[in-house]
Amino acid sequence: MICPTCKRTFEPPSPGKDPPGSRAPTAPFCSARCRSADLGNWLAGAYRLSAPASDEDLDQGPPAANDDDDGTPSPVN
Repeated sequence: MICPTCKRTFEPPSPGKDPPGSRAPTAPFCSARCRSADLGNWLAGAYRLSAPASDEDLDQGPPAANDDDDGTPSPVN
């Protein structure tokens, strides 16, 4: 698993092998430090949308992975 804060690879807790609560409280982060740094980013407003979503964007939903730049979906094979 890769920590979303520091990008370090770490071993996630294994159900049944690790004692309950051994590393799970920090998941999906590698440590409490990275978890706190992420919380600080949220509280500081570092994670935000650059522009408000329009009603049209909300009605269409998220773009599909195979959409063209013109907004029309590509044919499905």
